[in-house]
Amino acid sequence: MLLPAERELRAVLARFAEARFRHDLQPTGQSSRDLEDTSRRLCAMTGTESVDQALAAADALLEQLRADRRGPGKAGRTLAA
Repeated sequence: MLLPAERELRAVLARFAEARFRHDLQPTGQSSRDLEDTSRRLCAMTGTESVDQALAAADALLEQLRADRRGPGKAGRTLAA
């Protein structure tokens, strides 16, 4: 599976959160379609079949990207006080 770009993944997560919030606050046909569309896109980006799986996969992907940015050997380091 190709990993999505961090920026794109974060953008879809933000759109999903906004759609979920709007639909939970005031459900309409449009809010339902928006939530369904962003849910489908999030699942496609993460290679999963449910929103719960997609959110967990997105968290794991973002953590992996964060670790990759730190470079080898820096993942577990903390600053000494």
